[in-house]
Formats: sequence, structure tokens, C-alpha cells
Amino acid sequence: MESHGGDEVDILTALDPHSFSALFGAADLFAGLFAELTMGGLGSKAAFLVLAAIGLGLVIFFHELGHFAVAKWCDVRVERFSIGLGPVVWSKKWGETEYAISAVPFGGYVKMLGQDDADPSQLSSEEIAEDPRSYSAKPVWQRMLIISAGVTMNVLTAVLFFAGAFGLGVMRQAPVVGWVQPGSPAWTAGLRLGDVIETINDRDVNAFTDLNRGVALSRDAVNITGTHSDGAEFDYTIVPDLSGTRRFLGVGASADLKVAAIDIEGKPTAMPGSAAADAEPKFESKDQIVRLGDTKVDDFAAYVKYLAANRDQSVEYHVQRKSKSGEDDSTTTVTINVPARPARLLGLMADVNNLTGVIDDSPAQKAGLKPGDRLVRIDGEDVGQGIDPLILPHYFADRAGEEVEVTFTRQVPGGEREERTVMIVPNDRPGWVESGLPKRGVPLDVPAIGIAYHISERVIGVVEGSPADEAGIQNNDHLESISFTRPPGAPEDGLESEVETVKFLDSDNGRDVENYVYAFDTMQKFPNRKVKLTVRRENKLIDFEIEPSTTLENGWHLPMRGLALYPLVQELQAEDAGEAMAFGVSSTRNSIVDIYLTLRNLFTGDLSVRELRGPLGIAGIAVEVAQQGLAELLMFLGFLSVNLAVLNFLPIPVLDGGHMVFLIWEGVTRKKPNERVMTTAIYIGILFILTLMVTVIYLDIARMVTGG
Repeated sequence: MESHGGDEVDILTALDPHSFSALFGAADLFAGLFAELTMGGLGSKAAFLVLAAIGLGLVIFFHELGHFAVAKWCDVRVERFSIGLGPVVWSKKWGETEYAISAVPFGGYVKMLGQDDADPSQLSSEEIAEDPRSYSAKPVWQRMLIISAGVTMNVLTAVLFFAGAFGLGVMRQAPVVGWVQPGSPAWTAGLRLGDVIETINDRDVNAFTDLNRGVALSRDAVNITGTHSDGAEFDYTIVPDLSGTRRFLGVGASADLKVAAIDIEGKPTAMPGSAAADAEPKFESKDQIVRLGDTKVDDFAAYVKYLAANRDQSVEYHVQRKSKSGEDDSTTTVTINVPARPARLLGLMADVNNLTGVIDDSPAQKAGLKPGDRLVRIDGEDVGQGIDPLILPHYFADRAGEEVEVTFTRQVPGGEREERTVMIVPNDRPGWVESGLPKRGVPLDVPAIGIAYHISERVIGVVEGSPADEAGIQNNDHLESISFTRPPGAPEDGLESEVETVKFLDSDNGRDVENYVYAFDTMQKFPNRKVKLTVRRENKLIDFEIEPSTTLENGWHLPMRGLALYPLVQELQAEDAGEAMAFGVSSTRNSIVDIYLTLRNLFTGDLSVRELRGPLGIAGIAVEVAQQGLAELLMFLGFLSVNLAVLNFLPIPVLDGGHMVFLIWEGVTRKKPNERVMTTAIYIGILFILTLMVTVIYLDIARMVTGG
């Protein structure tokens, strides 16, 4: 059960193909494999279908071959070996066995004398058991071998599929942190941009998905070790957040320094209207950034640090660009000038709310700040009136190594809030640089001192001559919502809706969601959109059409300039056949463990049933994560083989595991299970499979309708 990008879980990728339910599992396999191949650029649409059928057929064939071979070894009469389900469209009889191709190609079965899921009574029929070559006449240990042979074969072929993939080389997202969500468990522990994750719970992390999987499948705290971007080693024990549908750590993967094309109209390399979009000459997809100004940059952490230090200046990007002829691997160095990115401001002054979090062992924590404290003054300037809380990430980073006077209030038990003043020495960690943030409901963090806070929706001041002042916004207005509308004829910008509305104070399952920071960030990222601000004044809603300004006297600049970058990937390739087999064995073992742990978390409630994916969901996920080439096809077949093996051996009547339960009963009691009990159990198993299928298809459709 592979978990792609976000811990997606597929519970229906592989149901027993020689059972009633095989069609559904095979359909999932086909959908995922087809998506994998189409993304791989392996040929025409017809070729995709052929390759998908071959790949799926291999997985199913090896499973059924296991049953067939061991049945023959045990001298059981095999009446039919079929690739596909339903009516037989072609068959040929060799010896006593009919080899067939059936109408529905997504499955298969081995029909033995005395074993037929469509007629469970054969298993307990005394008449059939009198035939020494019937399945039911064989001793229990032989029947156990026959039943388990399919999943055993799938495990063995999974090892080979994985080994082949790692022999060729597999591209995977590198285990490097690109952003950490403020207030999350990872943020509180001290993980930060540029960190290289090496182990989780003593298991090596070779790709970022290993980290996601380790967190999602853990029961308690997770132990994470690695190296910060400055070379210092870390060892954190972190308790994931359990409030959502999955165990949540709060980290995202790093970007590379390779320019990407945005998946919108025209495939631009920069957000429309951004500073990078105004660059001269233009960026091209797959440009590799090698220097900024005179500074060589090797990774995303160094890249954002340079941009933050030079945020109010134009920057010369030096990129390596491949030859357009495509006939060789030669590159040329191109210098591109990117202007500074002034923040788009309305001229509103807003108060800061209480601290939502403080990073462990940070300058703020060392100075005594705690969650619940509220900033009042910084170096004597009132927060909100004198200094914009949005600019504090820059303010503290610019004063790295210097003492900054911070005055805050703290609630005293049974009394009023008490004012205190401390001196804090910030670190050299810039803010407003993490590409995956902000998100709805996420506070603003000040990395240089290690605090996070939300900003109030109440207006406490309006800058004279600003857009807000000219529009007529007043003190004590409450910001209700802000809408961003794409003008007619404007280029696509990545937002799905023509009008994107953000409520400053929203709710989610009864929990308040504060969105001031998210609203501000959205206004920066989509400069071509028209802005409408809705405020509440004396219980009346008032709309203001307002144009943000980039030239206010108290204006400031943002480091990131709207350039799209590929995710950071690395190649995992075995050096020899022995290492490839070791990769194959470890990948198979990890996948088996992951599936059982995922099922455990489903039953314990640590993983919500809403995280399940059916055929539509699997197809969508496969499209998103598919990589090009034969290696990725082999990886996909390995995942399918493991899924088929493990899920088939669950103790559910009608699956191989259910048959094994009946055999264990017979081996212990020395008598066959009651025919009525067996028949009832098998039909219950069929009902369970059908219910599960309906559930995941409903969830898939609901996500498509709601965009979830």
C-alpha cells in the first residue's frame, strides 16, 4: 500500500484475483498503472494501454502461477487457469487443464477440483473429497501451501521488481526540509528549512516519503535525527499532532534550484505579475541557478538566505541553460536581472494576538517568552501602531547578534495581564522565505527569535494617504473578508476560482481559524487580481474596492520573487546486483510493514477512513507522482505486488487469508468447518468488499466535487 505525497492510503489496490472481488482490485491496479505509463512518455495512447495490460497481467499472472504450480506439485487437478474474469473468450486444453483468456482482463483465477468461491459447498462436499486429486482431499498442510503460494510468489516478484528499479536508478524527493509550518510539532521542536533528515525511529530516510510514512504510521512520539544546513547535528523526539485526519508533523520538502514551468495557461516560469515575471531576459524551464550576484548558491537554503539579505535590491541570477538544439549536453550561462519585490500594502495597522508558539531552545524561549504572551513594544515602538507585526520577521533577522528590547504582557493567574521587558539576541534566520507557506489558519513566525502569532482582524490605525485611508476604512473596523477577482482577459494564475474569498476569522469543525497572514500572502502572490475588502462597522457590512500600493513611505520588501522551482530530487541507484537485491528486500519488507501499520491505524482511529482512496483517487495520485521511465514502472509493479500479497492474506472470507483461517480451524479441530458457516462467512466477506468499494468510490467522488 504505497503512500504517495501526503500519506494517501489505498486499501483497494489488490483484492484476490481468483475471488469474486478481483475485478475491483484489478481495476484499481489498472487505473494506477495506466496513469503511471501515460506520465512516463513511453509512447502513444495505444502503447500505454498495451503496457498497462502487460504490467497488470504480470502481477496477476505470477500470483496465479504460484497457486497453479504448487497445486500441480501437490497433484491437485487444476481444471482451469484463466487470465481475466467472466466469460471465456478463448481457451486451449493441454492435458487436463484448460488455459483460458476471459472477457474481463483485470484479474484471473485458478479453478481446482473441490475449490470454487462461487460454490463454497464444494469445500465440504464428501463426494468431491473422495477423489484423491481434489483440493479438499489433500491434507491440510498441502492446502495451506496452495493457498499461500500466490502471495508468496507476489512477495518474491516484488523483490525482483524493486531490485530492477533500483538497478536502473529511481528518482525520489530528497529528505531535505523546505518549509516548517509555524506552531506545528516540527516547528516547536526546532526543525527548520535546509535540514537533512537522516533517520526516523532508527530507520534510514532515503526519500522524503520515508519521513511522511514514518510519521503517519507511528503510534507515539517519533525520533528524528539529521543535520542542520550549518552542519550541526540534531536529534529530536517529536509528538505528532493528532487533531486532524492523520498524524501531522508539519514539514514540507525542499525545492531545487532548477526553474520549473507552472501548470497553467502558457506554462510560465514565474507567477503572473511577480518580480520574476518582469525579469530580463526571461527565465526558461530547466534553467539551473548557480549564482546570485557574485555568490555561488548550492541549495535552496543558501538561495533564500541570499534573497532575504538583498530583498530590497534587484538581483542578478546566473543560470546554466542547456543547448536548444538538443544534440548535445552543452550549456551556456545566462545572466537574468530580477527586480526587487515590494510588498503590496493597504495601509492598515492591526494589533498582534497572543503568541501561539515558541520554539524549544530558541532566543525567545531562553529569554522567558511563552505561548499566551502578547508582544507590546519592540525597541520602544508599539507593535501594531508603531511597527507592523507583518514586518517583525525582517526586523529581528536584520538585528542578528544584537540585543533587541522586547516588552510583552503575560496573564497572571487570578489577576490582570502583567507587563515584562526582556532583551533578546536574534539568530540569523530570515522570515517570509518558506515556499510552502503561509496556509489557511497558520500563524506568522519570526524564525530569528522563534515565535509565532496571529494578527487581529480589528483595525487599530490607518496610514494617512494610503489606499485604506482613501477608501474610507476607519479605526475599530473589523476585517470580515477579502476577495481576489481575476479581471476579464487576465492570464491564469493558479487559483481555480475566478473569485477567491478569504475570511479573516473562519471556523473549521468548531475551531476558530485566523487568516490575516494567509490573506496578506495571497494578496502578494496574485498581484493581477482585483481586491475587495469587506469590513464590519457597527454590525453593518461595508465593501471597499481597493488597490494595494507598493510605494508607501513605510513600505518593505519580500525576499521571494515568484519564480517557480522544481522539487529537490535525488537518484537512488544500486552499485551492483547484490545492492539492488538488498534494496529490493528492504523495500518489500518496508512496504509489507507499512500496509499492516496503516491497517492498524485505521482500526485505532489514528488514520481516518476519509484518507482512503479508491480507483478514481488512485488514478489521480498516480498521475501526480508518476516519473518517467522503466524504473518507475518496475517500482509501481513492485508496490502492486506487495499490495496484492498483503491484502490478499487478510483474514477476510473470500480472500486467501480467509481460506487460511478455515484451514487453521480444520488443522486444530481435525474436522472441516460447517458448510453453512463457511457459506455465510464467504457471503459476508463479499458484502464487506462491496461496502468498502462503495465507500471509497463515494469518497473519491466527494473529493472531485469539493476539490478536497
